Amino acid sequence: MDRRSFLKNSAIGGSAAAASTALAAPAYAQGRRTLTLVTTWGRGLAGVHDSAQYCADMITAATDGALTIDLKAAGELVGAFEVFDAVASGQADMYHGADYYFVGQHPGFAYFTAVPFGMTAQEIQNWYYWMGGKELHHELGEIFNIHSFIAGNTGAQAGGWFSREIASPEDFNGLKFRMPGLGGQALGRLGASVQNIPGAEVYQALSSGAIDGTEWIGPWADEKAGFQEITKIYYTSGFHEPGAALSLATNLDVWNELSDAHKAVIENVSAAAHSINLAQFMAENGAALQRLQSAGVELKEFPDEVWDAFGQASQEVLEENMGDELYARIHNSAMDSMQKSSGWIARSSGVYTAQRDRVLG
Repeated sequence: MDRRSFLKNSAIGGSAAAASTALAAPAYAQGRRTLTLVTTWGRGLAGVHDSAQYCADMITAATDGALTIDLKAAGELVGAFEVFDAVASGQADMYHGADYYFVGQHPGFAYFTAVPFGMTAQEIQNWYYWMGGKELHHELGEIFNIHSFIAGNTGAQAGGWFSREIASPEDFNGLKFRMPGLGGQALGRLGASVQNIPGAEVYQALSSGAIDGTEWIGPWADEKAGFQEITKIYYTSGFHEPGAALSLATNLDVWNELSDAHKAVIENVSAAAHSINLAQFMAENGAALQRLQSAGVELKEFPDEVWDAFGQASQEVLEENMGDELYARIHNSAMDSMQKSSGWIARSSGVYTAQRDRVLG
């Protein structure tokens, strides 16, 4: 709990005292309350902002306005990467974002978004709801005075947009590339100069040449962002985020003040957001990919040699924090769950989809 104590007494905690009084009412039984939700997303970013807005709207509706969620997009109250500390300290009540942005606070947060060569969207859902993931998310968050749920999923993310083709692992040496989380750390081991840039700022960084390439999400969100206007080289499969979950986190003190009914609303809206957001991305990506091809985008796949380098670098990154007891438990739990889930998925739906595609052409 040292981290929690630190946050409460830090500069941000002190400067937030007056703000938190205005943003959060005292504990209540049947009164009405407005909670401020800050996000890591620019307003209108395809899919990810939608998930945050869904959470805000549905919590408000399901409680008949007893909990009214006031959504503030990145930069409207705090910056995209400042939401964690804002909620931990009480400057804001909730955040919606990708927890792997906060590996600086603890590397275990990566597993609640995505880790390289990690879980697909279905596998992370299996782990989270039935194999101990949710409990570990709560245990980790409460060290930092937050209570979290996964609340959105992008599905498998693309390898990204590049200013030049990638023919070998050596092509990453010196490449300025935007990639957050442990995937970015793995890419750094191949010699890339890895940047962590908020989503709303990526287009400008790529168009100005500040970066040589970027991953974002997938065809639909990438098309909406306009990256095809800058480069036509698009790698459609990536190693870094095979099923990226998003999170809705509430300040722990605020959470503890809520009624059991309102806690249940937040938990269940988060679970619904995870499934609905995944469906949104999957429904939109196919048509968007066709539009990108029609616009002259070249669809590429990394060579096996590059995949092998990704794998080795990723394994090194995933293992290097095993000296932290909580990280080790999160890692081992996630990997054990993934192994158990993947065995059945490969032999059931994996075989079926391969045969369906073969038979139907």
